[in-house]
Amino acid sequence: MQRVTNCVLTHNDQLLMLQKPSKNWWVAPGGKMEPGESVRDSVVREFWEETGITVKNPVIRGIFTFLIIENDKVISEWMMFTFQAEKWEGNLLKESPEGHLSWQPKEKVNTLSMAEGDQRILQHILEDSGVLYGTFRYTPTYQLISCELQSEETFE
Repeated sequence: MQRVTNCVLTHNDQLLMLQKPSKNWWVAPGGKMEPGESVRDSVVREFWEETGITVKNPVIRGIFTFLIIENDKVISEWMMFTFQAEKWEGNLLKESPEGHLSWQPKEKVNTLSMAEGDQRILQHILEDSGVLYGTFRYTPTYQLISCELQSEETFE
């Protein structure tokens, strides 16, 4: 199972977002964990590689399982650990190796083209506190089939 980390960096009512060229979808910068790497080390490294910025004190905000389903069978599965940070150091890359970087106003984020599950994750980060847990099921073309989401309050 692949493991990935990403981070939502917020500053002055804006989020740093990355537009991936393959679908032109917007995402929070991040990527695949390396073998033996901690989740926290991965998010700091991946964010830096894609943006040139080192996030400071990232806080876990979501843990998710993603399933790609075709003909009622799971053909791909991965986990994503989503962090949020408000402090950083470094200079934003003029060109990211992964796509176009842009500070986006919080109120505009829900209008950006992205996977439906990512919209729900960002909504939680912007509007709620704590950690969100979830499972997303997609078709091979990334159409959302279903999702189950639980916040920390659900477990109490």
